[in-house]
Amino acid sequence: TVGFLVPGSPAPMVARPCLRVLDMTGLQDGAEQGPDSLSLWSGTVLLAKRDAERLEGSPGSSPPPPPPSVEVRVDLFVNSTSGPILRAALRAGGALRLRCRDFHAEELSLGATLALLEALEPAGLRRVDLRFNNLGLPGLAEVVPRLERFPDLVSLRLPYSNVDARRPGAEDGLRRLAEGLGRLQRLRELNLGSCRLSGRLRQLLGILQCPLESLELPFCHLLPGDLAYLIQSPHAPALKKLDLSGNNLSEDLLPPFLQLLATASGALRHLDAMECRLTDAHLDALLPALRRCARLGYLGVFGNPLTWRGVKALAAGTAPLAALRLVVYPRPVDLCGDEDNGDDVPEDEERSEALQEELRRILHGAGRDEAVWTTSLSRHGALDYFAL
Repeated sequence: TVGFLVPGSPAPMVARPCLRVLDMTGLQDGAEQGPDSLSLWSGTVLLAKRDAERLEGSPGSSPPPPPPSVEVRVDLFVNSTSGPILRAALRAGGALRLRCRDFHAEELSLGATLALLEALEPAGLRRVDLRFNNLGLPGLAEVVPRLERFPDLVSLRLPYSNVDARRPGAEDGLRRLAEGLGRLQRLRELNLGSCRLSGRLRQLLGILQCPLESLELPFCHLLPGDLAYLIQSPHAPALKKLDLSGNNLSEDLLPPFLQLLATASGALRHLDAMECRLTDAHLDALLPALRRCARLGYLGVFGNPLTWRGVKALAAGTAPLAALRLVVYPRPVDLCGDEDNGDDVPEDEERSEALQEELRRILHGAGRDEAVWTTSLSRHGALDYFAL
């Protein structure tokens, strides 16, 4: 977006173009990124250093006249290295006014996290992603209530925060965290991955003001009561994205999981159930539930101990799902061994290719040649909530 600056008098004169807004959002760090591309982290450092250097100027020189300010819309990635630089740039009030859309922070202390969040402009921030920060429940109970100042916040991601609801004294932290979540009026996506939340979903989600559309709870040690709450909650029929990876869905969680799929079937587009101990024996119950999810576009079942026969049954059973474009399936245990049983059998490449050919045949027969079935987690990234 370009504005025009007309210096001096109001007399008619030729307008000199002057950049007012620069949109740099959308830079991502991923496998598809070229070697010469600007990464999210390096872009954050470059912008912050550029503004700080302009403000410092040369020693002894008079400060230059301030140029017209430019609003730079960015997604910021911050860690312990770039954090101090970015904080200085945000507080300096230079010509580059950084307006953050998505804020990602890793390995920051509680104090550094709070300081950076306080320095961000409130308007326009749609996502806060804090991970590997070891904040624990006490830290999250300090951070989350302060996010109320961001009126456009839609997505909150807090994976790997070292939360264990069973620890002594956790009750007060859970209460404060739930109250903070309840103040986020536009929240639609929540990720609490690897937080041990056994039996606590009702307490954390029951106070939310609006139904969630994306809920990620991988490796959260969920109990049947947690899924029973979700089934009855306003969140289930609104869910477009659900991640229950790492929870044992093979035993007591299986019946409520199937009920949850039925309740969410009208909206669900993205389902992750990786490393959930699902076997061939569970497919008879699972496949009818999946087929009800007519809008499902992504299915992640990597890490489940399915056999060659089970993977083929999964392909045939989900072939009627016309929207299903990407499936990340497990390497069959009868091709590479079962790690849970201590097997260390190298994958049979010839048989793996034969399985791929079988899957292509099944999909072709169903008129689904565009569907991608892969065992690669890195080559085919899952869709972001904002792209659903």
